[in-house]
Amino acid sequence: MIDVLVVDDDLRVAEINARYVGRVPGFRVAARAHTAAQALAAVQQGTIDLVLLDHYLPDQTGLELVHRMREQGHCTDVIMITAASDVVTVQTAMRLGALHYLVKPFTFAALRTRLDSYAVLRRTVDHVEDRSHAGQEQVDQIFGALRTSPSASSPGLPSGHSEPTTDLICGVLHRAGHPLSAHEVAVETGLSRSTAQRYLRHLEQEGRLRLSLKYGDTGRPEHRYAWVAP
Repeated sequence: MIDVLVVDDDLRVAEINARYVGRVPGFRVAARAHTAAQALAAVQQGTIDLVLLDHYLPDQTGLELVHRMREQGHCTDVIMITAASDVVTVQTAMRLGALHYLVKPFTFAALRTRLDSYAVLRRTVDHVEDRSHAGQEQVDQIFGALRTSPSASSPGLPSGHSEPTTDLICGVLHRAGHPLSAHEVAVETGLSRSTAQRYLRHLEQEGRLRLSLKYGDTGRPEHRYAWVAP
């Protein structure tokens, strides 16, 4: 499980963000903080993997907090979640090592996209066997994980297709890391096989999925779909 610290000065917003995190498989809220001091104390305990950080805090800005964390040697990952949308703040967040920047207001699907790509990043890094040397291909995979956006909207969805269902299917394939059949996608999402197949066919036609064939004893190939990182 990935332990998350939710930081927001608004108790109601912190609660909503925490509920969102709890809906994403593989993530759990380890703590909440409403000030920079509370957040730093939680990070200092050494059990937090990821901080979802607001910029506007009562005692210090979120970016000032990140700067203090880095000065103290804390490499805890950070995703900014804030209403601050000026370019200077965004650029400073990048320079301090924020992995993603989500502008309020946002949807659950938007947050899940960032969490899913973060999970892929961790999995990609963990799979590097030689910790002292990563080849260019592995480096590209690590950086590519951050650019992955499984919940990106597809303009002009066909009639009968919904964006939440599209996001759900993309998220399953994105996290799987290997090709899945329509039946496996249906089991993971709770959808019917026919519905899963319909969405998979559309996503494959859009180039967001890669189709491969697996031949079994029956002679009829099984269609399997894999996520294609943008």
